[in-house]
Amino acid sequence: MIFLDKVGRRLARWLNTPRHAEDRVATTKPGRLAAALRPGDILLVEGSSRISAAIKYLTQSSWSHAVLCIAPPLRDATPGHEAHILLEADVTEGVRLVPLERYAALHTRICRPVGLDDGEIRRVIEHAMAKIGHRYDMKNIYDLARYLLPTPPVPGKYRRRLLALGSGDPTRAICSSLIAEAYQTIGYPILPSVRQLIATGGASGREEAKEILHIRHHSLFAPRDFDVSPYFGIIKPSLEGFDPHAVQLAAPTDIEDA
Repeated sequence: MIFLDKVGRRLARWLNTPRHAEDRVATTKPGRLAAALRPGDILLVEGSSRISAAIKYLTQSSWSHAVLCIAPPLRDATPGHEAHILLEADVTEGVRLVPLERYAALHTRICRPVGLDDGEIRRVIEHAMAKIGHRYDMKNIYDLARYLLPTPPVPGKYRRRLLALGSGDPTRAICSSLIAEAYQTIGYPILPSVRQLIATGGASGREEAKEILHIRHHSLFAPRDFDVSPYFGIIKPSLEGFDPHAVQLAAPTDIEDA
């Protein structure tokens, strides 16, 4: 087990190495992103590492990582001394706190839960904070690494399930399952499966259909699920004070510019 864990850690470092850094495009200016974030928000990130490519392929989504905002950003933080306001499950470092600046230069999306009070948000954050120091699930690393083989031995219908094939060890986690578990502790729906229950009711004996929401296990969630969830609002910082009439657009001059 110790040998396999060491191999897994080396594999994780290789998978987590960023690639194509020159292609990164920030969604919005760091200042606007900081001004828009609130505690309880989920920040989705489009990464460029090998493991990011695997997750994006398996989930058919742009998002490869999810982090939880646990405190309001400091607008006047000194460079190099930024507050660590994001909680994540990192492949090599495990569950930890990081500053917003770590992801401010990447393509991101803010997902915000709807209808929760401060006490409920605090409970979500406290549950996630209790996981700090837990290690990333190496079983998940081996499953994702299979995708990087020349011919991935993964049928299409099972690709998404690779993200849920963890070891089951409660002291290990992956990014999206960690956040999903925190929200499920307060009974907040993320992306439940909907089933229809047919029942006969009333004196008429007519059949009535009722929708029943079945909560999925937290290990089955991927970063994209917070984006497509009908229960999370999408916050776009660049729309605050946006005036389409003040935007200056240059006409394309050739095919490459277009």
